[in-house]
Amino acid sequence: MKYTKRQLIVASLLIQLTVTSGPAQSADAALIAKAKGIHDRVLKLDTHNDIDPSNFTSDCNYLKRLNTQVNLPKMVQGDMDVAFLIVYVGQGLPTEDEYDNAYKQAIEKFDAIHRFTEKIAPDSMGLALTPDDVRKLHRQGKRVAVIGVENGYPIGTDIKRVKEFYDRGGRYMSLAHNGNSQLADSNTGEATGYLHNNGLSPLGREVIAEMNRLGMMVDLSHPSKGANLEAIRLSKAPVIASHSSVRALADHSRNMDDEQLLALKKNGGVIQIVGFASYVKVDSKERTAALTKMRADFGFGGGGRAVGGAGFRRPTTPRPCSVEDPKPSEATRAAAPRRSAAFLNLLPADRRAEYEKRMAEIDAQFPPTTRATVKDMVDHLDYAVKKIGIEHVGISSDFDGGGGIDGWDSAADAFNVTLELVRRGYTEEQIGKIWSGNLLRVWSEVEMTARKPQKK
Repeated sequence: MKYTKRQLIVASLLIQLTVTSGPAQSADAALIAKAKGIHDRVLKLDTHNDIDPSNFTSDCNYLKRLNTQVNLPKMVQGDMDVAFLIVYVGQGLPTEDEYDNAYKQAIEKFDAIHRFTEKIAPDSMGLALTPDDVRKLHRQGKRVAVIGVENGYPIGTDIKRVKEFYDRGGRYMSLAHNGNSQLADSNTGEATGYLHNNGLSPLGREVIAEMNRLGMMVDLSHPSKGANLEAIRLSKAPVIASHSSVRALADHSRNMDDEQLLALKKNGGVIQIVGFASYVKVDSKERTAALTKMRADFGFGGGGRAVGGAGFRRPTTPRPCSVEDPKPSEATRAAAPRRSAAFLNLLPADRRAEYEKRMAEIDAQFPPTTRATVKDMVDHLDYAVKKIGIEHVGISSDFDGGGGIDGWDSAADAFNVTLELVRRGYTEEQIGKIWSGNLLRVWSEVEMTARKPQKK
């Protein structure tokens, strides 16, 4: 039987595909199997997950698959072990009434976490106060909660509240958020100006010393570069950046430049590279300016009064418990809008609609960059590893606070991060350091510093 030249070419191509695709598919399957084994064995810790107290009640809580990026079903699905749950209050005015209101909001979040771990779901999730607690609870088969404090604003001018927050379980704290605080200048000062000459206030310096004395980690995410460098110089213990990326790859004031990274390395600290799309890939300057103005118009973002900040009052009518469809259709997933930051959900319906309308107008005039992916995030991680060493790099998400990237949009997707690390040649030991080992080392060293006799 004779074949045409075309038939012979097609047959040859089919043979090549059969020969080449088999080993490639086998290699990919082997890579995935290897990554799954590593993901199962290493302890996986995320240093930044925002919360809403309304999701920590007896009727509505993280035992359910809520429409949040983090909850127990999603942690189990993604085999995530440890979540730092965040006591966050936005920036308000420097008045006693505002400080008092912010303090009450912070206590509400502390109480919510304790209620969930001690009364609602003690068999499923425990609260860790030390690195040893983390490991012990993990060995018991439980998910682990740790408390971080985002923004020291709620302590007001009462330094005794630092110890109170520590006694309530807070194990790290940043001294500012979006907007200069009474303690430190913010990264937003690059656009709006500084209050403390791009550094810490006298009270802020006292707070650093008190955190060292207690054994509370100093967090560099959100304060200004000058404030961070001053905090590093003053701290007698290693510091952390709980959710930041690197400015060399994304020029955003929330990211750390090389000078800060090198100072962090010298200090012995760790930067937790964050899966927050707009910190991993930056928009055009025109889009950024438009977004900044819009967010300021709605009371959050550039500094001043923020939604959730001291001037904000939670709606008195409780919102319905939002449980996620366990098996959404592809059409439903495709039609769903990108997840908004948690504070947007606190806006009244009419203001939220207005926000979305203006957002659409900005999207049309200044199109956003393509959304960041897991690969983009690991590019930041690679850069930091090469610049300051693998011992000083970790991972965070900022889930339910605006975080999320393609491939890692909830705790359920955590395996994709491990897979990308394995694909790039990181060993199991290195991945264990990145996912949790480095952060736990820093935490232990902060505790040891607190146990040493300190000069007054």
